[in-house]
Parts: sequence; structure tokens; C-alpha cells
Amino acid sequence: MPLRLPPLPALRFFEAAGRHQSFKLAAAELNVTPSAISHGIVGLEQSLGIDLFVREPRGISLTAAGADYLSYVSEAFSLIAIGTQRLPNHRANRPIALSCAPTLASRWLLPRLAAFRSRWPDANVTVDTSHRQVGFPVDGFDFAIRLSRAPVAGSAWTRLFGERLVPVGSPAYVDTLRDEHGNVDPRHATLIHVNSASEDWQAWLDGTGIDGIDLTDGLRVDTIQLAFEAASMGLGLALGRRPLVDRDLASGALVEACPQTVTSSTAYWLVSAQNAESAVQRPELFDFKRWLLDEAEPFDTPPDGDAAESRHAAH
Repeated sequence: MPLRLPPLPALRFFEAAGRHQSFKLAAAELNVTPSAISHGIVGLEQSLGIDLFVREPRGISLTAAGADYLSYVSEAFSLIAIGTQRLPNHRANRPIALSCAPTLASRWLLPRLAAFRSRWPDANVTVDTSHRQVGFPVDGFDFAIRLSRAPVAGSAWTRLFGERLVPVGSPAYVDTLRDEHGNVDPRHATLIHVNSASEDWQAWLDGTGIDGIDLTDGLRVDTIQLAFEAASMGLGLALGRRPLVDRDLASGALVEACPQTVTSSTAYWLVSAQNAESAVQRPELFDFKRWLLDEAEPFDTPPDGDAAESRHAAH
């Protein structure tokens, strides 16, 4: 007797909503309306005779039964995705799919992709800069680059590099802050804050021991890219994040305002499904990972030797 399965579209809605903990984000990922997600999951709950989510004014959360069920549904979709990828000719001409934050993509990754294409001209790469979680391999991505303090269980994480934090501003603006000895006191500057950044001015102040700065003042923007642009226009000092700001420093659009540099506690990591870059199944993934790690190595200054050992082992 064949197994009776719940409607597959409803299961897809449930998997995405459970992973995001949001009907809205699930709808955006699947290109449907939040109402469609909600109705589909209600129908699934009715057919199963159990509540999968707790609905509250501030959002949704999985019930204990829903969390347990999600683990099975996610694994089932992963198996389908893996089986589909292993079909003969399915991998032919398939691009390398990478999820990456927009500032890192535009300022560090894209300028280097030409070198990769010159060495592997038959390998195509797609870069997705949308801000969303990635599930391997269900979402169709091969790699993601994520900013994190440490690896997260469930995927393969390899460190690329950490950021070095240093105040930057336009040459003209920085000159207005210099005292008679040529030194810049950041307490006299307008600080440009990035609301979305995991580490911002507080991290630099903690690392340098400088006090007496009111972090409630200043200009606030929502992206690192916008902070760099605002600083180049003379609107204040932004917290430069090397190597992302290196291009502006090299061109002279921005200059370092203070000599103190602080190593961030977070780092960029290359994330993939376990064993996704098998040299046998998809050799282009193995080549891309090895190339990316080689490109990243000169930029990393880890606080200890763990990252270097991790990168060496990844080769």
C-alpha cells in the first residue's frame, strides 16, 4: 500500500517558514504571498491534526511537534535535492552558485572573479546578494560567505579572513580634525554608524581603550557601503573595515584618521554542505573553493593559529 503524504506544496511552505521562522520571509523566498503561506500551513495542520506553529502578535515560532517534524521534512527535501543533482547530465553547465553579502561581493569578490574565469573559463559563477538564510542543498546554492564569530553546526565552514577596524574619512575632513601636532582626536568628529553591522564603533573603542565618546550622536546608515560613501563626502568618520575599504584608501578617496587598528572578533567564512565540493562529483566546486582560499589568505590576520590550520586542512 503506497504511503500517504501531505500535499508537497504545503510541505515546501512549512519547510521555508520553519527555517526562516517567518511567513513573510518564506513567501519572499518562494515568490508567493504571505497569505498563501499561511493558508497552506493551516491546511497542513488540519490534515495532520496538530499545530506546527505558535502564532503570536510579534511573530511565529515552531511548536515542539513542529520543530521535530521540520527536521524530517528538511532532510527529505535535502535528499530530493541531492538525488536530483546526482542525475546524469544534471550538472552539465550548471553554474557555481554563491550567496554573499553585497558589500563584500562588490568590494572584494567581484574584482577577483576575472582571475578565476581566466584559469577556469568553462566554469560559470552566479552571485546572489539577497539577505536571506541559505539551506544546503535545498536552496540550490553551492557556497555562501558569511560573517560570524565561529562556525555553526550543520554545514562545512572554512575561515577566509577577519576584518581590521580603523577610522577613515575624506582627506579634507580628517584635516579639519587635526591638532597642532597633526593628530586626530575622534572625540571631535561626527561618527557614521552602520545599523546593520555586528561590530561597529563600540568594538573599536573597546579595543583601543578610548573613552569619552557619545555613540548616540552622529549619522546613521544601514549599509557599510553607504557609510564609506558618506565618509568620502566629508560627512564624518566611518569605521573602515579592511580589506573592504582598501580600494578607497588606495585611491585616496579615504584616509586613515587614527593609527589604532582593532582586529574584529568576527570573520568571513566560506560555508557549504558537508562534502559538497567533492573533486569527483563536481570538480569545479573543488577548484573554486581552493582558489577562493588562496585569494583570501593574504588578507587574514587571525588572533591565533587555528584559522591557518583550518585553511591548510581545507586544501
